[in-house]
Amino acid sequence: MLTLLNIFHLGIKEIRSLGRDTLMLIIIGFSFSGQIYIVASGLPQSLNKAPIAIVDEDNSPLSVRIINAFYLPHFMTPVIIDQYAADPGMDAGLYTFVLDIPPNFQRDLLAGRQPTIQLNVDATRIAQAFIGNSYVQTIVNGEVSTFVQGHRALVTLPVELETRVQFNPNQSAIWFGSVMELVNSITALSIILTGAALIREREHGTIEHLLVMPLTPFEIMLAKVWSMGLVVIVISTASLIIVVQGLLEVPLQGSLALFVASMALYLFTSTSLGILLGTVARSMPQFGLLLLVILLPLEMLSGGMTPRESMPELVQNIMLATPTTHFISLAQAILYRGAGISIVWSQFLSLFVIGSVFFVLALTRFRKTISSMT
Repeated sequence: MLTLLNIFHLGIKEIRSLGRDTLMLIIIGFSFSGQIYIVASGLPQSLNKAPIAIVDEDNSPLSVRIINAFYLPHFMTPVIIDQYAADPGMDAGLYTFVLDIPPNFQRDLLAGRQPTIQLNVDATRIAQAFIGNSYVQTIVNGEVSTFVQGHRALVTLPVELETRVQFNPNQSAIWFGSVMELVNSITALSIILTGAALIREREHGTIEHLLVMPLTPFEIMLAKVWSMGLVVIVISTASLIIVVQGLLEVPLQGSLALFVASMALYLFTSTSLGILLGTVARSMPQFGLLLLVILLPLEMLSGGMTPRESMPELVQNIMLATPTTHFISLAQAILYRGAGISIVWSQFLSLFVIGSVFFVLALTRFRKTISSMT
């Protein structure tokens, strides 16, 4: 009972200390509100309002057809420019695409020749450049084919493909991006809060005060785990309901209680990792550099940004040892597909095993760190 009381009161101390850190509170509030909304709604995965300019050196009916084929929402209204304005316009970032239709393009095409159209792409806008290149090619080929044949050909295939999209019928990027950004915020904040709490006590000298008290390293560490985990659980649950489900109107299919339970188990792992990093780093700048090495692979290779199936098999196997991979799988299964515990129990078990390993490693390292200070 005394141990439980010590852990409880130490955890309350951590929460009060966090409440006096104004900058950290601002970061937490923005991470679970504005950042999720901006990332989910501001980064479409399809081509949207791409600026395009066209150099029409042919001035033929075919070139006019091609120009009129570019319209919203994929492209902005094409800007007609001369060939001398193409390079300065792209250098200034005015156009992502510049299509140059050469002189006598229609005449050469009808004569059976194979004229070429030049497409200049600003590859610094990588998302639009990658997707838009195929869009432009499809549009130009379609208009040229229709003009040559005199009608728009309808190809009848022997097999009809009936497509049914489940869990995200409109294939909205907001549905996917909002939940994945919430997971990223949970990962980052849980590691930062626990690691920063430990380093802050070392820098302020309060860790020595704890060492002269009848407290064990286990009690000190577990207090930081439950208090910072509780903060993240409360604010992330509120963000899921208010921002994701409310403002972004993402329908959540599964049990919110089951997701919160999985999040609590995940926070047990991530907060232990934060303390482990806090014992390795000697200052906040070192801790920040360690975060870059840890967080970027966790966010990019765990299936939150790209499917794990598209990664090399070696990377897939390595990332199975990280908690983020299993938590992202849990979040997608519960919130998107409405999965129950009978389906996701294996991910729960994996999180428990990984969390136990991280907790033991962090506790061992924490004890060594404290013993070196006494």
